[in-house]
Amino acid sequence: MHQKVVFPGTFDPLTSGHLDLINRASSLFDEVILAVAASPGKRPLFTLDERIALAKECCQDLPNVSVTGFSSLLIDFMKVQQATVLLRGIRTGSDFEYESQLAAMYRRMMPEMEIVFLPPAEQYAFVSSTLVREIALHGGDAGQFVTPNVADAIKAKQIQHR
Repeated sequence: MHQKVVFPGTFDPLTSGHLDLINRASSLFDEVILAVAASPGKRPLFTLDERIALAKECCQDLPNVSVTGFSSLLIDFMKVQQATVLLRGIRTGSDFEYESQLAAMYRRMMPEMEIVFLPPAEQYAFVSSTLVREIALHGGDAGQFVTPNVADAIKAKQIQHR
């Protein structure tokens, strides 16, 4: 059976922790769809198109990974993609509590859905997009937490916002 998984997120920016999960998911599933959420309410650093382009560049060496944006309900997106497996990353116990609540809601809305929780590799357990954005917004170097193309894009945003 062809196993397709959706890994949703804002990915603002895509971090080394996200990429760790994407790489591992690509070896576990036949197809991985990186679903980049529009999330305008979060006031992202990067536009949706920029986040999609950066993610595509980061994932270009993974032939079974595709990147697409969405602004609908995640459940509706999954139905359009004909996917029944959802991947969520968890770093901490509080992440697990929050994600468990979401999982229960998602399963109520889409009973055939399975949710897979993956923790990042130990060296990425503390990395989050929020922290990377904070570093960037204060003029710091977030390069050690992201890929070179994302680090360059962050630096370009820093220059624009001065």
